[in-house]
Amino acid sequence: MAEVTESAIRKVLETVMDPASGSSVASSGLLGGIAIRGGHVAITLDVDPARGTALEPLRQACEQAVRAMPGVLSATAVMTAERAAPPPPAAPGRGPGRGPGQGQGQGHGHSHGSATKTTGGGGRIDVPGVKHIIAVASGKGGVGKSTTAVNLALGLAANGIATGLLDADIYGPSMPRMLGVTEKPDSADGKMLKPIERYGLRTMSIGYIVNEDTPMIWRGPMVSSALEQMLRDVQWGELDVLVVDMPPGTGDAQLTLAQRVALAGAVIVSTPQDIALVDARKGLNMFRKVAVPVLGIVENMSYFLCPKCGERSEIFGHGGAREEAEKLGVPFLGEVPLHLDIRTTSDSGRPIVIDKPDSPHTQVYKNIAGRVWKQLSANQRGARKAPTIVVR
Repeated sequence: MAEVTESAIRKVLETVMDPASGSSVASSGLLGGIAIRGGHVAITLDVDPARGTALEPLRQACEQAVRAMPGVLSATAVMTAERAAPPPPAAPGRGPGRGPGQGQGQGHGHSHGSATKTTGGGGRIDVPGVKHIIAVASGKGGVGKSTTAVNLALGLAANGIATGLLDADIYGPSMPRMLGVTEKPDSADGKMLKPIERYGLRTMSIGYIVNEDTPMIWRGPMVSSALEQMLRDVQWGELDVLVVDMPPGTGDAQLTLAQRVALAGAVIVSTPQDIALVDARKGLNMFRKVAVPVLGIVENMSYFLCPKCGERSEIFGHGGAREEAEKLGVPFLGEVPLHLDIRTTSDSGRPIVIDKPDSPHTQVYKNIAGRVWKQLSANQRGARKAPTIVVR
């Protein structure tokens, strides 16, 4: 297979002409970036928002030209529109550079693979009416973090705590499927979105706005901007806790939340095996470095109970997360088994806390929720200031 290089792609894009300027995509300033992974190519085109619809044929032409190159398995072009209006005076309760309505709705409407980028003010993100914001995080994917986040939020709500749930995984949103949400959020004033309510939770996800099979090929600033908007531009109302299901790892979304939001704490999810615990430790240390309290570690897929014979098997080992919690001096919140019911109820849009409220697995999640709430109440960290950097 022929090697696909960025220079070769740029050379091909020199043959694709922008009809408005008469220049090629590569030379007219439209080409924002190129990413190559094993023969799969992603291209971003930085366009004027007013020309978004008119440039759809050009976007398709870029895809076709690159797709025809030797060695290219797939090609996707995405239009991004940067709106960088002069910053108006800050209004009360809003961050620097964001007056009422600035940036509202940006990043929420996507068609033909386009996306919208906003410019962030870099200030603190305030979420009026929300007492505690907690992050559910993991150092790597595939450990059941989203399942834990959903059932933790439902466990809090089942304990009588007013709870919201934000799906901050821009690249792989899970909430639409796990909560059975198919409708799109409404906006009464065209500025603030109404959260979609499910099972007593107020929820929001980028997956409510874009189609399930639409890839989010966004750069870091766009991810941070979308996360900011889902926090600030949603009518969360009065909540005791807002649970944020973070994407795996320690990237832009995690840093945006940790540095610009007064987080009351973080819950780390890991499986028992050593390789997962190494990554979980990285995530935990990231929150510690930005002065976010770690509420504890959850060991997911802790063991497997055969539904037919009842035999217990520790497929991924057992007790690793508990030992890690003790070693790092953070609370151990509980063990969640690997069980078919937890998986099938999540896939069906009725998580186990709702579908089987009297099951032992539901009780595990409720117990974890109770321990988290006890810490939040004791810490009184709901008004914790965002961390600052001091130069001496």
